[in-house]
Amino acid sequence: MRPPAWLAAHLAALRALLVFTVLLGVAYPLTLVAVGRLPGLDGRAAGSLLTVDGRTVGSALIGQSFTDADGNPVPRYFQSRPSAAGDGYDPTASAASNLGPESVVDTLAVDPQGSTRSLLSQVCARSRAVGALDGVDGRRPYCTPDGVGAVLAVFRADGLTGRVTRVVSVNQTAPATPFVSTWDGVAVELAKPGEDYRAAGGLVTPVRGDAPEHPAVPADAVTASGSGLDPHISPAYAEIQVARVVRERGADPAVVRRLVAEHTTGRTLGFMGAPGVNVLELNLALDRSLPVR
Repeated sequence: MRPPAWLAAHLAALRALLVFTVLLGVAYPLTLVAVGRLPGLDGRAAGSLLTVDGRTVGSALIGQSFTDADGNPVPRYFQSRPSAAGDGYDPTASAASNLGPESVVDTLAVDPQGSTRSLLSQVCARSRAVGALDGVDGRRPYCTPDGVGAVLAVFRADGLTGRVTRVVSVNQTAPATPFVSTWDGVAVELAKPGEDYRAAGGLVTPVRGDAPEHPAVPADAVTASGSGLDPHISPAYAEIQVARVVRERGADPAVVRRLVAEHTTGRTLGFMGAPGVNVLELNLALDRSLPVR
């Protein structure tokens, strides 16, 4: 006797559920676990953790900062690229800043805690800091000498045309000095916290300045990766840090450059991406080969 059609449909659905539960809920996960235990893959499956004297110091896949308790760079170590993931390199908050090329005006609130920096000002501040730390030219186009975006709000008599009536350096506040003293014959003012100069009719005008076309500080030194977790820096950023690390460790520059080369990976499959230097692995190698006296 054949079961009713509705019962046959339910039985078929139950059989399919059991089969796919076994295949996808048991067999497939166990297969992936087994593959992850194969020699050569077991370290990656476990998170590519790096240990020193039995103590886990980080992962080769996730970046980290090399700073002191006050957040200042430790000079004897190579520094990582900036991170926008949480408070920095937080794998539970992997993300970019979502700021783009048009983010050039800072939000200057009366309460400093409510102020936010534009992407341009973040880049300018980082470039200036890297330049000071590594003894290179930290200047960058569209940046002021004090490390914020060189941006003016220009007010004209007839909106977008007419004579200039007022000019404000929108990212600089007292006691700074305006990065240009006059614009079209009008004295440049400093911004006042709480003022929205764009809403007041000011035309946002970035000023390139006299910085070199190709900055000495590479782009990855001043911008975060899309994930905020990138453990690599460019060979160019590593190179400008060599002199500092050599000085702090009293080392031979050739030895430090050899370690950099040993921890530099090439392009994926020979053509995708760009070469990168794994900062954590490099710093661990430095501590093994060139410990600080």
